[in-house]
Amino acid sequence: MLLQANAIQKSYGVKTVLTNISIQVQERERIGLVGVNGAGKSTFLKILAGEMSYDSGEMFKAKETKIGYLAQNSGLQSDRTIWDEMLHVFAPLLAVEQELRELEARMAEPEVLADEKEYDATLKRYAAKSDWFREQGGYEIQARIRGVLHGMGFGDFAPDTLIHTLSGGQKTRLALARILLQSPDLLMLDEPTNYLDIPTLTWLEGYLRSYPGAILVVSHDRYFLDALVGTIYEIERHQSKRYAGNYTRYMELKAAEYEIEMKMYEKQQDEISKLEDFVQKNIARASTTKRAQSRRKALEKMDRMDKPMGELKKAHFSFEVEQTTGRDVLSVQDLSVVFDGGRKLFEHVGFDLKRSDTVALIGPNGIGKSTLLKCLVGQREPFAGSIRWGANVKIGYYDQEQTGLNPTNTVLEELWGAYPHLEEARIRTVLGNFLFSGEDVLKRISALSGGEKARVSLAKLMLLKANVLILDEPTNHLDLFSKEVLEASLMDFDGTLLFISHDRYFLNKMAERIVELTPSGANHFLGNYDEYLEKVQEIEELKAEEQQKIANDKPAKASDAVEKSGNYEQDKQAKREERNRQRRVEQLEQDITRLEAEIAAFESELTKPEVYNDYVMVQDITTKLEEAKQQLESVFAEWEGLVG
Repeated sequence: MLLQANAIQKSYGVKTVLTNISIQVQERERIGLVGVNGAGKSTFLKILAGEMSYDSGEMFKAKETKIGYLAQNSGLQSDRTIWDEMLHVFAPLLAVEQELRELEARMAEPEVLADEKEYDATLKRYAAKSDWFREQGGYEIQARIRGVLHGMGFGDFAPDTLIHTLSGGQKTRLALARILLQSPDLLMLDEPTNYLDIPTLTWLEGYLRSYPGAILVVSHDRYFLDALVGTIYEIERHQSKRYAGNYTRYMELKAAEYEIEMKMYEKQQDEISKLEDFVQKNIARASTTKRAQSRRKALEKMDRMDKPMGELKKAHFSFEVEQTTGRDVLSVQDLSVVFDGGRKLFEHVGFDLKRSDTVALIGPNGIGKSTLLKCLVGQREPFAGSIRWGANVKIGYYDQEQTGLNPTNTVLEELWGAYPHLEEARIRTVLGNFLFSGEDVLKRISALSGGEKARVSLAKLMLLKANVLILDEPTNHLDLFSKEVLEASLMDFDGTLLFISHDRYFLNKMAERIVELTPSGANHFLGNYDEYLEKVQEIEELKAEEQQKIANDKPAKASDAVEKSGNYEQDKQAKREERNRQRRVEQLEQDITRLEAEIAAFESELTKPEVYNDYVMVQDITTKLEEAKQQLESVFAEWEGLVG
């Protein structure tokens, strides 16, 4: 065990943040820490990292355990160059390397060569230092630095770039690169996926999956959590609970757990009601009073269950449309944007939007996605090309920078100022739906967290009743539960949606079409993000096959050409079938994991005294257990057929 915390409690004045938080971290374990914004996740990480005190509880850490902690949005502050800062991580190794060079020079000195005893001592010291240097990875320092910098999006940056000249997002990515190079035994990351584009996210997932130490991560990226972690700790109502599995599995287990607890609670309530009714009717009768007294004693001794708390209050909203647009909503043709210095950001971009389209705009950081949206809503003039909006279009624009909010306003003033014709009660009701109640509506915008500002912007957007929504990173700063509410409201939206997102789960759930922005134009794909990846892979495979075909192209008979063409189509079909098989295998493996966990949960339930003493409950759980076992047998048989 690398780290253990038991019953940690933390308060700020009279406000309790954490009351009974416990966690265990084993070697190489991958843990996701989840909970709504404000639950205390970041506070708990700071406590574990030793950067914050706690009021009560216990903490145990192995002496040799090295912890690396990266706070949320903590940009790297340094006067060094990018390369020198990364090299500084390896200062102890570089000191030994310098000592090796000095020992080499000393062994070449005539007086040392002449003194056999001195030479042997120097050689022995050199051999020991050299072995240690090799074992610690001293010869791979530069390769590791180059690999991490490239993966984190700094491959095209000059090594002598000064860190203080970088943007805030770049400094945050560089801080993450540095802590990855430090390779602590326990890596603790608070929202590491902020400011990462999809290629960098994908690289980071692969890097962390093969990371030699343990990882404890706070993230609101479901795709990232599903790909990386095998354990979830949830902080809810100031307490913690552990779940085995990734984020999707945690959601399934939590829902099943609530359902079982609610059934047990309702069953006990029925029993209590019957006993109380019997006592009331029979306590006064001489013939039945003893039985009634016995029932009353049973009621007094009964260990009464608390009603399951269920889900926390969630934001609740929907996007209504006041007027329907025409069939043709938007036409963008040959659009180009240039920087002030004359360098082109992108050119020859074209795409159309039809009524009810749901389109995702993707591309690496810096390609100009946000700039393109600003052109569409009239906040920036393009260098060339045309933007034509259709009939009856009313645009609602969500800016990821929240520049549309006035920092001096209160939350109430911000909405009421935008919609002065609405009554205060209506404004307060809307804000209540977005989890601003009581004194919360009098908070200044400048004092709000990122998630709270996002909810204010979404509230303003909802009241607009636009029929075209242009959204720039709408899931940024939202916790996992708020993201689910946003997804549900957008799924029910009757208008047209164009959005930018780096949240691959959100892209998969929402996108019906993808426009990939490149410096020289736009590529178009039908489907969601996973389908886009498949098509990109197919295109790459076809290109490789074409190149191979050209390389092997020799004069041949017409019959040979026909045969090759047939073989080519067969190979293509075989590859398509193999991809489908792999996807099915992955789905079946997920089903097997889920069913095995359900079976274990049912078997655990049957061992509880309150269950095995209740024949009806035993029968109900046994039936479900048998059904789960039959499903597992069926799924396992199909899986064996595919992998065998």
